[in-house]
Amino acid sequence: MPLWCAPMTETDATPATGQKGWFGHPPALARLFTIEMWERFGYYGMRALLMLYLTKHFVLGDHASAGLYGGYTALVYLTPLVGGLIADQYLGAKRSVRFGALLMAAGYIALAFGGAPSKAWAEYDGVRHEIIVENFRDGPTSAANEARYVLDNGQKLTIKGQADGSIDLISADGAVARSLPQGALKEGSDKDPLHLAILLTALATIAVGNGFFKPNISTMVGALYAPGDSRRDAGFTIFYMGINLGSILGQFLCALLADHIGWWGGFGIAGIGMLVSFALVTFHGGRLNGLGDTPLGQTRDRGVVIYVLALLAIPALYWLFSNLMSAPRPTPGAGIIGMIMALPVLTKVLNLTFLIAIPGILVWAWRAGSRQEFEMMLAAMVLVVFNVLFWTLFEQAGSSLSLFADRNTDRSVFGLFEMSAPQTQNFNPISVVILAPILSALWGALAARGREPSIPVKFGIALIGVGAGFLILVLGAQFADDQFRVGLFWLAALYVVHSAAELCISPVGLSMITKLSIARITGLMMGVWFLSISLAQSLAGLLAQSASVETVGGEVTNPKLSLETYLAIYEKFGLITIGVGVLLLIGARWLRRWMHGVN
Repeated sequence: MPLWCAPMTETDATPATGQKGWFGHPPALARLFTIEMWERFGYYGMRALLMLYLTKHFVLGDHASAGLYGGYTALVYLTPLVGGLIADQYLGAKRSVRFGALLMAAGYIALAFGGAPSKAWAEYDGVRHEIIVENFRDGPTSAANEARYVLDNGQKLTIKGQADGSIDLISADGAVARSLPQGALKEGSDKDPLHLAILLTALATIAVGNGFFKPNISTMVGALYAPGDSRRDAGFTIFYMGINLGSILGQFLCALLADHIGWWGGFGIAGIGMLVSFALVTFHGGRLNGLGDTPLGQTRDRGVVIYVLALLAIPALYWLFSNLMSAPRPTPGAGIIGMIMALPVLTKVLNLTFLIAIPGILVWAWRAGSRQEFEMMLAAMVLVVFNVLFWTLFEQAGSSLSLFADRNTDRSVFGLFEMSAPQTQNFNPISVVILAPILSALWGALAARGREPSIPVKFGIALIGVGAGFLILVLGAQFADDQFRVGLFWLAALYVVHSAAELCISPVGLSMITKLSIARITGLMMGVWFLSISLAQSLAGLLAQSASVETVGGEVTNPKLSLETYLAIYEKFGLITIGVGVLLLIGARWLRRWMHGVN
């Protein structure tokens, strides 16, 4: 049984098929819809701010920030595997959701206590110089007249990066006071150890809380419907709309408050959203009776022990985050061994686990199953590997694309107003809401004619789409303005294409796993599927690190070089992914043969 599902039994909250309720569904669906909406409000609102918070407020630099962000999102997908199992065996879904909501609320609110911005500095000739920021605005969107200078012997010098990596320090009269070769200037910041510790503790707390919350709210939705109830798919569709509604509201309001009243406002309202979720699942007035209760057969309550162990897991995740921040860059010329050794611990563990799980399960399937079962499992594993590549590129949204929106995008909307960089991420959920019914109708029409694309073909289309989205941005750069900013239309077009690609792979992935897996290890295979997404999140952080841009005090020193750096990475990986997608389309007929009629 998948970790996300609980036994489907009739409960007080499960009216008989056909009984009136909320839009023809069990009345409890409305409350679960709202609980999930507020949870997604908090998660996506915080996620939209995180990368900019790390680079602008804490001034961690692109490399450390991308690594930390990738590790955080990887754990967000990994911890639900444990949280779902704990709920199934010990706590029950409802108690797990309550506990997870409290932890996530605590984490978001803790992020609001970031303290004063880190003090940036630049070091050259063995001397550390203070960075002065005039008209500084501590928020997602920098002030239009913000300016940074190096204070060198009482003289304010403007920092300008050059295409070859060298840096010119320019005096007030426009003359070049110093020209430093590539690597001669080191930048960093003095960070308050207490506030940095609060940041890492908050991220660890959110990751643990998400593990308890995310899988089990879906389990409660599934438990609303008795086996065979035809309303189940429609119920999850309604529930999915709650996810997108929360995402849209969170990415808009959290960014708005962070810009106008400070980071604490954006993170604080995310925490309030989680407290609303907690209140809705705790004080439900009997509406959730019989849903997600403690599993039958429990002779003793292990709740306290589980809560204590969950809290003890926070320091372990804290250490992983510290390791992600301090992981060195690979030494040029070190080779593949040097690259592997430079990887952070979390990335090594995820890669190793994935590399062991895939062949290990296939060997077991070869020995324990029939030839047909083995071939179906082989097809599933091939698609799981392609899934890693898709999400590695797709999940640039919160990391490198967030920085691209801030640094190299003209975010003006028809000259009427300007979007903030975090708000540009809303193009994704809005596109999903618009495109989902269109693609659903298209697949239905093609199915009626017997021409609906197979699962491998949909995966191939998704890979081509996610690669093409980046090439659209590369094309848009040909029309960049004199400040090296690409028009907002091109970034929006990327998100629209990526959303269409997401709808070709995300909805069918879990279904594919359940259809192709040998029945007695379906739960394990579901775990491998989410392990693949967790690994992709970690690799997405590494990809974002490869697009790192040299900054001083959190701001780029050369917008032209910044644009060229992003586009070079996006073009390279966009073309590679399109090529892989084409190969998958070519090989789809063989995969279909291995799938033995599963579609």
